[in-house]
Amino acid sequence: MSCVALIGLMGSGKSTVGALLAATSGAALVDVDRVIEARTGRTVRELWEEGGEVAYRRLESEVCLDAIAGGDGEVGEAGEDVVLAAPGGVVLDAGVRQALGTCTVIWLRAQPSTLAARVQVGDHRPLLGADPATVLAAMSTDRAAVYSELADLTIDVDRMTAEDVAAAILEQLEPADTPTAADEPDTADPTATANPAT
Repeated sequence: MSCVALIGLMGSGKSTVGALLAATSGAALVDVDRVIEARTGRTVRELWEEGGEVAYRRLESEVCLDAIAGGDGEVGEAGEDVVLAAPGGVVLDAGVRQALGTCTVIWLRAQPSTLAARVQVGDHRPLLGADPATVLAAMSTDRAAVYSELADLTIDVDRMTAEDVAAAILEQLEPADTPTAADEPDTADPTATANPAT
C-alpha cells in the first residue's frame, strides 16, 4: 500500500473512510486536522481564528508532507504504510501536489448538496460560514479540475456508505496477482473510476 491519499471536499468522508482503510490494512492513519490539534493543543477553529487561513494552510501542508515523506514518529513511522486523509484545500499547495505523485491518490467525489447535508453550520470548518451549500458549490467548481488531475481513482460517494467506499477502494488496491475479470464474473463497482495516466 505504501501511501494512499484520500482527497476531496470537506464532508466527503475522508476521515471515516481513511480510518476504515487503516484498520483493515494495518496502515497508519494520518488525519491532518487531528494531527494539527495534537501538535498545537488548539482546535481547528481556534487556530483559524488566531492565525488566519494562510497560517492554518501552512500547518496542513507540513503535516501532509511529513506523512508522504514517511512519517516522523508523530504521523507514522519511516517505511510504514500510510493512509492520508488530506484536507480539502491542501491540493492548492504546489509542493503537496508534487509530493502526492508518490502516493495512490483517491478522489472521494460528491455533489455539493450531498456534502452540505453532511456538515453543520458552526462546526470546526470555518470556511463554510452560514451557507455551506453555496460555499461548497463554489469550492467544487474551483477544485474539481485539480482533484481530477491528481486522482488515480475517483469514487462517487453520494449513495455509498463509508464501509462501501472503503471496500471499493480495497478492491481496486488488490495486488495484480489476484483473480482478474477473465477469471471471475464482473463485479466491479460502477461508481469507482480508475483515472487514466496524465
